[in-house]
Amino acid sequence: MTDAPYTPARRMPWPDPGLTRPVATPLQPSVVYATRDPDALDAQYAGDAPGHVYAREGHPNADVLAQMIDRMEGAAGGIVTGSGMAAIAAIMLGVLKAGDHVIGGDQLYGQSVRMLSSELQRFGIACTLADPTDVACIERALRPETRLILIEVVSNPTLRVADVEGIAALARSRGILLAVDNTFTTPRGFRPFENGADFVVHSVTKLLAGHADATLGYVVAADPELNASMRAAATTWGLTPSPFDCWLAERGLLSFDLRYDRAEDNAARLADHLASLPGVRRVIYPGRPDHPDHNRAGALLNGRFGNMLSFELEGGRREANRFTQACDIAFAPTLGDIASTLSHPVSSSHRRMDPEARNALGITDGFFRLSVGVEPVDALIEGISGAVRAATQA
Repeated sequence: MTDAPYTPARRMPWPDPGLTRPVATPLQPSVVYATRDPDALDAQYAGDAPGHVYAREGHPNADVLAQMIDRMEGAAGGIVTGSGMAAIAAIMLGVLKAGDHVIGGDQLYGQSVRMLSSELQRFGIACTLADPTDVACIERALRPETRLILIEVVSNPTLRVADVEGIAALARSRGILLAVDNTFTTPRGFRPFENGADFVVHSVTKLLAGHADATLGYVVAADPELNASMRAAATTWGLTPSPFDCWLAERGLLSFDLRYDRAEDNAARLADHLASLPGVRRVIYPGRPDHPDHNRAGALLNGRFGNMLSFELEGGRREANRFTQACDIAFAPTLGDIASTLSHPVSSSHRRMDPEARNALGITDGFFRLSVGVEPVDALIEGISGAVRAATQA
């Protein structure tokens, strides 16, 4: 790993034996690659010669995309997978064994919670969920067999900010691995390896690819041996990404910095406007002084508060339905598109969570998560204001 400052994505060299090379990366959909002879194949599998053999084990478009994200994260040897959940699975399958114990943030993405608390149980791996904003809660959840802690820097969808420094120090002192999901914050807002993480995870589907047309994940470890274990698991379990999706994500990544900055600025302005509207009970945005973790966010994220905000309408499901029907923002359970998208966690990502547990987190029927895009902010403000009026003043 490096301590180099953040560097934006750029096109990576494409192998070409001639005097010229393509400016746009070629799409390479081949499933299999021919080799000259058995000795050459042995050399490729031993890592002594470059090349590919079978697409499930890797292909050129995944290599190019991984190198681009490696550069942004100050990492080496990253693995691109078929989805963000596949990236998390690569850690679990490559590192854990029966009898291990995992601690997960209690406000992780809903499917991450399901993997930890339900799926891992079938493999004899125990899980405890704990509040990542309070390192004392994480410490109380520790067991002698704790092997891994998984947190999001900014939680989905409640936008609480984890005590990454405290958790990293605790994990290091106990010899426990720390995995950080950097999807919301991105390497432009936060560099996990510089803050004590052992693994960095992304749902590339979201802000990095940025156009809602590619489903991918990325994972990398600080330790090359852990990278090798995850790569073996990804190959064996078939966590392979599509070459076409990798090609699309690479194209999206080239505009990432511009998109992120514009969307972040839009989110800050929209959050302040929403907070002024009658019918809006609360607005959650780390950049606002009324956010419970505002000071921590400012210090940890260096003033980069991102494009995600959440808010709660007065009322319940009836008002939620009216709002989405009146709003011209796409109502869809995703984030990170070039345009804004609106999601309702109770009916999507957290629908399987016990209602009492959801309410304890503040995720009510009137709760929405908004992934702010790059549209003209005045149009966003006008559209969402009208939808709030339609929902709460009917």
